[in-house]
Amino acid sequence: MVEPLTMTTSPQRERAIAEAGFNTFLLSSNDVYIDLLTDSGTNAMSDNQWAGMMLGDEAYAGSRNFEKLENTIRTHYGFRHTIPTHQGRGAEHILSQILIHPGGYVPGNMYFTTTRLHQELAGGTFVDVIIDEAHEPCSEHPFKGNVDLAKLDRVINEVGANNIPYFCLHTTVNMAGGQPVSMENIQATAELCRAHRIPVFLDATRAVENAYFIKRSEAGFENTSIADILLQMCGHADGCTMSGKKDCLVNIGGFLALNDDELAERARNMVVVFEGLHTYGGMAGRDMEAMARGIEESVSYDHIRARIGQVEYLGQLLIDADVPIVRPIGGHGIFVDAKRFLPHIPQNEFPAQALAAALYVDSGVRGMERGAVSAGRDAKTGENRLPRLELLRLTLPRRVYTQAHLDVTAESVIDLWEKRDRIRGLKFTFEPERLRFFQARFAPVGAERVLDDADPVNTQSSSLTDSRESDQAVTH
Repeated sequence: MVEPLTMTTSPQRERAIAEAGFNTFLLSSNDVYIDLLTDSGTNAMSDNQWAGMMLGDEAYAGSRNFEKLENTIRTHYGFRHTIPTHQGRGAEHILSQILIHPGGYVPGNMYFTTTRLHQELAGGTFVDVIIDEAHEPCSEHPFKGNVDLAKLDRVINEVGANNIPYFCLHTTVNMAGGQPVSMENIQATAELCRAHRIPVFLDATRAVENAYFIKRSEAGFENTSIADILLQMCGHADGCTMSGKKDCLVNIGGFLALNDDELAERARNMVVVFEGLHTYGGMAGRDMEAMARGIEESVSYDHIRARIGQVEYLGQLLIDADVPIVRPIGGHGIFVDAKRFLPHIPQNEFPAQALAAALYVDSGVRGMERGAVSAGRDAKTGENRLPRLELLRLTLPRRVYTQAHLDVTAESVIDLWEKRDRIRGLKFTFEPERLRFFQARFAPVGAERVLDDADPVNTQSSSLTDSRESDQAVTH
């Protein structure tokens, strides 16, 4: 189906962002023109998936859709047991609760927000062991998600293998800009962990995208299918957490996949308490059917090449205009380097958050912050964590927008780049205790507007009046 897009005026966007506390998460979707907030659950399902929705078996126990989903996961991810959850963070919660004990350490290749929080709530401490290049936006390392094996070995020696419940391996690494991990590094990491009897669990949310980068950039995999690369990646792990709202091409759902029989039984017991019976785990039968079909579609080379090619198209437009972005271009979005974009805004005034708000004011394009706001506060000192990466994320939903929409987005970012000195920093007016980036509210520092030159007379950004009438609807 198609969905008409909302065209707003500059005054309307000024009011909307102010009412939302300059947090793009708090905007109504009715006020958003092009929504690049996330690729989580915002994908367009195929005709085959929609047809599968009509075959939903909504039995409370023993749904045949679950059986198909479990068999599909075994085929493409290789894990023996599937515990369905309402989405990825449900799987993160269960894994953390059954493995982590207070005082434990969980090393990984850069944190992710919900993952780290679940680890901390279970009494664990996350330890970053990603290679240094991941923290350098300009580094052209092809696998910036790689684990630094020397760092990992040092952590094991310092805290003891018995105090490490598992290793968390992200494929790809969201907070580094959607950067992949090489197969060589996945294997070496698994071998080091197994030598110390430390289980390895993948965050496989975008593992198909990672498989594409391996095929394209790692020697020896040029002629290997995406499906086979994915299966080989997972073969080095003991299980995975999955948000099906990304690679699996659905709007809701996730799973925890495991090989260990005893651990799977403990997970099933937990899912009954927190999610739903172990054969639906918070999902309707029709959603499990759509996910199974989405998994099969996701490993198509033509699909994943087109998906990442669209991301690269937007990134190249910005590179050609000298806009500072994380390079090389990652899998699921473009990450604008807000530190270099807005050097006049100190990091404790949240330049990436300010840039996201300014982009919305300029054009109605919604992105999101991945920097100091997302990093939260240090649990011991209470001070803001100030990560080396301060990024505006422009995330592309799968199978949704056209090239013209990406042109509009690029034009708006480039317009802001040319008037970047007029963007103001932000300060908190409300700060939630946890995952503050979702619900926090802000105000501009020393001004009423985040973008000083927002013109109340101009009803549209110039990029929105280019007579692309044929692109005023978006496929969903």
